[in-house]
Amino acid sequence: MYESGEDYLEAILVIKNKKGSVRSVDIAKHLGFSKPSVSRAMSILEKDGYIEFGIGNMINLTSKGQEKAEDIYERHQLLTKFLVKITGVSEDQAEENACRVEHVIDSDIVQGIKRFMSKNK
Repeated sequence: MYESGEDYLEAILVIKNKKGSVRSVDIAKHLGFSKPSVSRAMSILEKDGYIEFGIGNMINLTSKGQEKAEDIYERHQLLTKFLVKITGVSEDQAEENACRVEHVIDSDIVQGIKRFMSKNK
């Protein structure tokens, strides 16, 4: 999956957790993208089995989409906390960097960071 697809799934999860439901316009606003761009991405995510549309075009994560979104969001949160802890940068700066790194980091590195963070609370 491409980085942009991961960003969309993460956005859907975050919006759903905040608002309880997700529409394309919510995603566009959250990510700062145009509605046509979001619409195209949603078509691709639906075709790939990550989302489905419900009543009133509400966007729902499938079980595959939910699993992927939670994994991305967990990496994002972990990396943000890790960067704040080891570098002392602001949470905003750490979050911006975590957002870029979360898409390319190897899973064994993520596991190592998890171990480090649990030992160094």
